[in-house]
Amino acid sequence: MLHQVKLRIGDEDLVLETGRMAKQANGAVLATYAGSAVLATVCCSDKKIEDLDYIPLSVEYNEKYYAAGKIPGGFIKREGRPKDKEILVSRLIDRPMRPLFNKEFKREIQIVPTTISTDQINPPDIIAMAASSAAVMISDIPFNGPVGAVRVAFLDDGFIINPTFDEIERAKLDIVVSGTEEGITMVEGGAKEISEDILLKAIEEAHGYIKEICRIQIELTELAGKEKIAISDEKGEFPLKDKIREWAYPKMEEACFVAGKQIRSAAIKKVKEEALSFFAEDMEEGQEKAVSAVFEDIESEIVRKSILERKMRTDGRKPEDIRNITCEVDVLPRTHGSALFTRGETQALAVTTLGTVYDEQIMDDIEGDARKTFMLHYNFPPYSVGETGRLGTGRREIGHGHLAERAISAVLPSKDKFPYTIRIVSEILESNGSSSMATVCGGTLSLLNAGVPIKKSVAGIAMGLVTDSDKFVILSDILGEEDHLGDMDFKVAGTEDGITAFQMDIKIAGVDYEILSKALEQAKEGRKKILSIMNDTIKEPRSSISDFAPKIMSMHIDPDKIGAVIGSGGKVIKGISEKTGATINIEDTGDLVIYCKDKKGAEEAKAIIESLLEEPEVGKIYNGTVKRIMDFGAFIEILPGKEGLCHISKLSDKHVQKVTDVLEEGQQVTVKLIEIDRMGRLNLSIRDVNEDTSENNSHSDGKGQETRDHGRRSYHKPRRR
Repeated sequence: MLHQVKLRIGDEDLVLETGRMAKQANGAVLATYAGSAVLATVCCSDKKIEDLDYIPLSVEYNEKYYAAGKIPGGFIKREGRPKDKEILVSRLIDRPMRPLFNKEFKREIQIVPTTISTDQINPPDIIAMAASSAAVMISDIPFNGPVGAVRVAFLDDGFIINPTFDEIERAKLDIVVSGTEEGITMVEGGAKEISEDILLKAIEEAHGYIKEICRIQIELTELAGKEKIAISDEKGEFPLKDKIREWAYPKMEEACFVAGKQIRSAAIKKVKEEALSFFAEDMEEGQEKAVSAVFEDIESEIVRKSILERKMRTDGRKPEDIRNITCEVDVLPRTHGSALFTRGETQALAVTTLGTVYDEQIMDDIEGDARKTFMLHYNFPPYSVGETGRLGTGRREIGHGHLAERAISAVLPSKDKFPYTIRIVSEILESNGSSSMATVCGGTLSLLNAGVPIKKSVAGIAMGLVTDSDKFVILSDILGEEDHLGDMDFKVAGTEDGITAFQMDIKIAGVDYEILSKALEQAKEGRKKILSIMNDTIKEPRSSISDFAPKIMSMHIDPDKIGAVIGSGGKVIKGISEKTGATINIEDTGDLVIYCKDKKGAEEAKAIIESLLEEPEVGKIYNGTVKRIMDFGAFIEILPGKEGLCHISKLSDKHVQKVTDVLEEGQQVTVKLIEIDRMGRLNLSIRDVNEDTSENNSHSDGKGQETRDHGRRSYHKPRRR
């Protein structure tokens, strides 16, 4: 049976329906908003996977090209591996939903939201978030939901809920907010240096709509929801829990505060190994995981209690303290820009590479074709945490890279001011707390080192939270263990004047606006401290780009003279490219861009083009090439395509019997343009150049002999160059 619920958001209705499509799934919901539609399904496996200590959830958001009436580009005309955008949307859906599944369910869960229609006006990702939560709500899979999500834009001093693509492009703020009826659980977005107050108001504005989206999901569940699968707790209580806890607690109080991540981890591991040895005779086979769970509980309690009661963290810092920071630039000899940013035990090597228009990334998706001139790629190799593993690009790498890219893109120069394609690669060499924010800092330093004229420097910081009933402590620059054991991970990046990117994940039911406000203010102070350290290393862009970077030159020519540069059948422009190694692009407007792998080739190409466009000027001296020799004189090319006659009487101040006594075809000579007659013909003179030279040299003291020698040589046949 078909069931449907609606909610008015802005000018359109969000419609959730079930009972018409994909009825064999555990749950399926079709969500529509204007011309966009997403079908979300959820299924779970029949069998439990024992000994799991995580939620076996996978979210596979995908977009079909037919949704926009398109056929995929390239040789393979079908959708392939997930694009970065699809992975990012999958993470948006996963992060707020994952904590609401029960760990004891122990079955694989797969959510598949599919965009099957798009009007290319309204983004389908927000629709997919509502559809996914609703599909799980009406299914038989246990879920402590629902979850609602909206996008908020700040445009023209007002907030827009679920803005269009065009409105997002023009907005100062683009934020996705997700949460439950009780509170906000996830925030992610970018901005153009907005204030903390505007961000808070945007989150507050979003929560009202989130509550309504949750309400209609509950309404749909009441109409069409299935009975939930029962979760049986067969685990029972671990009989040695209290004894191990009593024995290990004082030892763990020391181990948890040993300085250094790896040393501290080794100290905790040693206590656990001693416990396993001490209680070996009382333990049954297979109870090692239960012991690990006891130790995790002890560590969590000790660390959280220390933060809440003593305001002391495991590395000895106070809540607002930031770890020691060092910044270096020019760390690599042949790259276009490089920087090494180290904060405590987190280290990022950031490298900037400058390319041309031919290095732009072509984006082919259902939103329409586009070109990307800035890319940031983040790599997290296993050695960064002292482990072995496979190298590759996973969802984590794509998500962290996207956050850092968003943070930096707000301060990049426009393409007309800096016509380069920019790529930053961040190699995480060490990790213990927010490597994505280290990437923002290192990436900024490498851009400055590469000579990219960014508007301002950007820094990032990760904030944490520990709560207990009415008490809470906000942590600046969190460690990996504080992220794992704490209640919030809130990353904020920005300049001295405002926020450019943010990402918040909350592990508790929700946080109030007092906590958010304090976290943002504390993040602002931390960000300013980091920026001051970065500025001490490099504050302004390098005055020139690297000699190893390609050279790009821009110029504007008269559109009527485009033909002179291109030539018949492209002969002229091809010749310039072959001679200099440069690539030249000319627009119909007369905007011309020269690309070359080295500075010399670009400058040579520019000089040739300028000479093509140059008008002959009477009295000016030119370096010309003898093209044809006649009895009465020689035709000499002084500018590309522009020849003049040097009469035999103008070849020398001495009598010349035959032109060939002085000149030969192909010879390069210095000539002076002495006249442009009524018919536009150019009259040239070699004699006047020599006379000018002799006159100038005759006034040089101490160089009489050299001057006379030079003068005598000028009468002879000039040497072929």
